[in-house]
Amino acid sequence: MTNQTPLSRLEASLSVQGLDATLITDPKHIYYLTGFASNPHERFLGLVLARGEEPLLIVPALDADAAAAASSVSNIATHTDTDNPYELFERYQGRLGRIGLEKEYVTVARYEQLTAALGGTQYEDVGPLLRSLRVKKTPDEIARIRHAIHLIEEVLRQGLSHVRTGVTEIELVAEMEYQMKKLGADGPSFDTMVLTGPQTGLPHGTPGERKLQHGDLLMFDMGVYAGGYASDITRTFAFGDISPELRTIYNTVLAANEAAIRAVKPGVTCAEIDRAARQVTEDAGYGERFMHRVGHGLGIDVHEYPSLHGQNTDLLQEGTVFTIEPGIYVTGAGGVRIEDDVLVTETGVEVLTSYPKELQILTD
Repeated sequence: MTNQTPLSRLEASLSVQGLDATLITDPKHIYYLTGFASNPHERFLGLVLARGEEPLLIVPALDADAAAAASSVSNIATHTDTDNPYELFERYQGRLGRIGLEKEYVTVARYEQLTAALGGTQYEDVGPLLRSLRVKKTPDEIARIRHAIHLIEEVLRQGLSHVRTGVTEIELVAEMEYQMKKLGADGPSFDTMVLTGPQTGLPHGTPGERKLQHGDLLMFDMGVYAGGYASDITRTFAFGDISPELRTIYNTVLAANEAAIRAVKPGVTCAEIDRAARQVTEDAGYGERFMHRVGHGLGIDVHEYPSLHGQNTDLLQEGTVFTIEPGIYVTGAGGVRIEDDVLVTETGVEVLTSYPKELQILTD
């Protein structure tokens, strides 16, 4: 069982469900199942798994060579920009009753085109099945995530040398993203966020032209894609002396982060992890200032299953990777978030991020 590929595991599960065929169109899922990574833009990309037949990978003609080199699926069909790719489905017309689709990904336009090509069919959602397959990471996936984490932590180390009085948030964003490419990442896993001073009181603030000043908090929330997998880390620093209240906030968030990490082990609910962090912020009087979930899954998407919030009673499984990122945000004063990436092990947890979390005071 441990030697099964994601594709063979999916095919076995689909057989149990009795689907006649499944069409995978999310490029991230196609990469996960076949090893072929592509951004098809508006062109059609799909993986067809029909009962009793060899998997079929449909790619734009301009990607044919890349797909042949990277994909574990050797049965590849192509289409040009002047072709109608849905004509490739005519061979299935009238003989497929139940088809699996990723309903959260398939657009209405694509659904209508598929229906026209295949005739009357019944469509079922395979999104939850794919989610269940992806939640438990293989050793290779964990190694890729470790590499992505190593890269973003080195980006942070290199980028901090550019912190000085008067540097703007957007200048630091540009430096961090330059370091990402320089160090070998494929690119940012989401929009790099650098916030200063009162801006740190916005959980999802937008970097701008504000200049760093003495006494500011300085928050970096960023990640990279490398080898198809994402990292996501947040660290908050002091630039010079900060107020006693901001120090209290920092220490409270750090305690919440560590409490949540201590709670992680197989069989614990996602809600319990959220609750462990939230209890710390509530006890310190900042409960209402921690207004988002404590974390989210991490893998081929930077935000994926599970969602670690107070209502999620799903149980943690060995091999799951997710973030733990409590925060406290005070409008007009500033905010702190400390985010780690963690792996559920057989007996507990391994913290994959290693960048120091104790309050660091930066100077010119």
